[in-house]
Amino acid sequence: MNYSQHEKDMLTGRHGEASKLAMVILGELGSIYRAKRMIQISQAHIDMTLYMVDAGVEFAEKMAALGGKFSVPTQLNPASIDLERHEQMRVPAELLEKSRRLEQAYEKMGAIPTWTCAPYQQGLVPSFGEQIAWGESNAVAFANSVLGARTERYADLTDICAAITGCVPEMGLHLEENRKARILIRLENISKKMFENTLIYPLIGFLFGEIAGDKIAAIQNMPLDISTDQLKSFGAAAASSGAVGLFHVLGVTPEALDISKCFDGRPPEKEVIITPDMIKDAEKRLTQTTNLNPDLIILGCPHYSVNEFTNISNMIGNRRVNKSICFWIFTSRKTHKEIQRSGVLGKLNSNGIQVFTDGCPLQYPKENWNFSCAMSDSGKFANYCFSQTHLQVIPASAESCVETAVSGRVRKIESWS
Repeated sequence: MNYSQHEKDMLTGRHGEASKLAMVILGELGSIYRAKRMIQISQAHIDMTLYMVDAGVEFAEKMAALGGKFSVPTQLNPASIDLERHEQMRVPAELLEKSRRLEQAYEKMGAIPTWTCAPYQQGLVPSFGEQIAWGESNAVAFANSVLGARTERYADLTDICAAITGCVPEMGLHLEENRKARILIRLENISKKMFENTLIYPLIGFLFGEIAGDKIAAIQNMPLDISTDQLKSFGAAAASSGAVGLFHVLGVTPEALDISKCFDGRPPEKEVIITPDMIKDAEKRLTQTTNLNPDLIILGCPHYSVNEFTNISNMIGNRRVNKSICFWIFTSRKTHKEIQRSGVLGKLNSNGIQVFTDGCPLQYPKENWNFSCAMSDSGKFANYCFSQTHLQVIPASAESCVETAVSGRVRKIESWS
């Protein structure tokens, strides 16, 4: 590894013990991947913000105690809970205490308290070619793929080190040659009507991740007018079923406007077709329930945008959520303020919908609730739901979620023919 003088100074402790420890860790990471040098980053997004194990809390507190300061603008992934509405979420005292300790450690080091898994829809949004260090699987996939920024899939704790030092090893998806597609996935016989159902995007994303694994893949025949929220939904599902840090949507994403450039002038190593039957099968495999009537509708994995809230508000109209169902939506503090100003939040509350900030839908304090089955429009949530929450799950479009919430019984509009 060829270190600059500033990096050598950090390694020898001239900039403090926190910088020294962080540089040692990043140097070891670079050695594993045979990186030749470190590169500067413009910003970081820290994934280890949810309380999962004590080690995560202790590492953040150790870095803060050693005088660690973030040297680049650093945003935060969700906490395990809504830090501002913890009583409403029935958060146990121990979980609240551990979450507060993480909050205090990160803020002491200078983090921006964004508490969102969709940092690409607010705040410091990186531009094409910008070198960054982001954690959180869906955020990494979106930044690389849709924005064309450059980040590896940074694991918990290494993102903290990157934020402190302001540099990372030059490796992986930071390098242009590692960003070319190797697999071509083609959609066949998918009708325009099928694309109007929002559930199709996470289902295709789920299949994409299974096919791509840890390889870079491109997908052909997606709608050219696919929205940002649909790309978010697709990428989050893909990153949950495969090690997808970068995807290419031919004709849409910035490094896939031309198939020849996307594949660097070489033929695909493998071609795979996705059909309506495969989409139907993916929905079936993600449906893990014997209980056809959910008691929880849960949206916002990744966090909901202003447009998504507006769509839900329009769908439900003046109707109210059935008393047998809780309807939760998770979002960022910034989006919460925007929908509050616009009046959308007040309307949703009057419909019987609860909106939480800061937290992750997959990390709700299940020991203090008695839900048995959840319905969600998120492929990522459906894929992780049972293992992380012990809830049975039904994947559904946003419209199906609303109709189910109002009726109190499953109402699905999905059709893959």
